[in-house]
Order: sequence, then structure tokens, then C-alpha cells
Amino acid sequence: MKKLLAAAVLGLLVAGPASAQAIGGKYKVEGTNLDGSHYSGTAEIVLTGPTTCTIRWQTGTTPTEGICSRNDRAFAAAYAIGDAIGLVAYKINDDGSMDGVWTISGKEGNGTEKLTPTQ
Repeated sequence: MKKLLAAAVLGLLVAGPASAQAIGGKYKVEGTNLDGSHYSGTAEIVLTGPTTCTIRWQTGTTPTEGICSRNDRAFAAAYAIGDAIGLVAYKINDDGSMDGVWTISGKEGNGTEKLTPTQ
């Protein structure tokens, strides 16, 4: 499963130059869970290279951390929740916000998420 996830992320994010819209910093998080219920919180993206980063979400009592990468207007992150692996793919908008869909291994369907810069 981990190899499949890595292949999916690499397929989405072939190394390339970043678009003019910068990423990184703090974001407001609004989303829907797999069951359609809503959640909110915060996220912080820390650049580790020109197209790579780490991301930390706080949407409940436990933070979730992952790795991320971008290619032009595509931005993706992978993370672990217990034994499950999660993947989120976002489109970077002109205003710096990101609209995404996510899923978790072993679960049906997907959730949605919007990241809005707070700085």
C-alpha cells in the first residue's frame, strides 16, 4: 500500500518549478469527513525545499503530520493515522487558498478540504 501511495504522489507531482503563488505558513482548515460531517482547524506548511515541505494539521485534539510536495498548481500531502495512510490532493487557487480531496487507506469515498492562508 505504501508503494502504491508513493507512486500516486509521484505521478501527480512530477518535479517541476513552483508557480508564482507561494505556499507555506499558517492556514485555516475547513472540510468534510468521509461521512459528510464538517470539521475545522488549522494547518502549518513548512518548506523543506523548492517543491517539498512538511505539513501539520490540528483539527481535533491530536495533531496530524505529513510530507507534501507541489508542482505548479498541484499540491499533495501524505500522512499516517495509526496504521492507515492518508492522501490529499489540492488545487492551488490564485488567492493562495487550496481546494482539495482526501482519502484514507481502507475506507470508502473521500472527504474535502479547503486551506485558506491566515498570514
